[in-house]
Amino acid sequence: MKPEKNLIFQTILFTCLLVLNTAFAVDFSKGKWIDLTYDFSEETIYWPTAKSFRMNTVFEGITEGGYFYSAYSYMADEHGGTHIDAPIHFYEGKHTVEQIPVERLVGNAIVINVAAKTMKNRDYQISVDDILLWEKNHGQIPVGSIVLINTGSGKLWPDKAKYMGTSKRGTEGVKELKFPGIHPKAAVFLATQRDIKAVGLDTPSIDFGKSTDYKSHQILFEKNIPGFENVANLDKLPPKGAIVFALPMKIKSGSGAPLRIVAFLSQSD
Repeated sequence: MKPEKNLIFQTILFTCLLVLNTAFAVDFSKGKWIDLTYDFSEETIYWPTAKSFRMNTVFEGITEGGYFYSAYSYMADEHGGTHIDAPIHFYEGKHTVEQIPVERLVGNAIVINVAAKTMKNRDYQISVDDILLWEKNHGQIPVGSIVLINTGSGKLWPDKAKYMGTSKRGTEGVKELKFPGIHPKAAVFLATQRDIKAVGLDTPSIDFGKSTDYKSHQILFEKNIPGFENVANLDKLPPKGAIVFALPMKIKSGSGAPLRIVAFLSQSD
């Protein structure tokens, strides 16, 4: 490369890096963190047909060497507690857990609050109108947003009967599920009319409890848009301004995985 071309290249590169740093730099020492993840324990809510979280003690106590030591083993299904649904969960050939790009799991969040509606109607499905109302008040959903929906269900955790509509297990429990979700028309709107990274709800599923075809899952996952389910503390987030980090256990070929999701609010928010 000629010296003058090399200088031009370096100037362009420096300018791009400066712009990126200015646009995305965040001082994480000034602000607060909000944990959006429920603990995994025997209280953790799982789908009625899934096995619940199990933790066993391998060793806990004073060793022969005189020091304290503890170790445990655990077993858990992919889809339970605060977790991620990978697109492969409902759409063949789409991303498995480890294939989801990290950049899809980190980003600015917008929070749509429909708690007033869902507390009156646990079969409520979030509509296109709900999204447009949010946009009327806060502007169009920014490109690359993580869309979180606060249905108010977090107040019912960990009461299975209230949170899911039933405490029954197995197929009988699935028949009695009752909780809000995203209407397929709203899923189409988000997947085709807005450029988003992911969606998340404080419910056990993207689709509402009575769904039998899980159409909203299919619509979103066709576009490789992952879903976060059983997200905690959404009532603590503002409509916009939070940065979300949603990092799952990296299960190869997984259709889902336990998720550690947190949000950061800068001091000005």
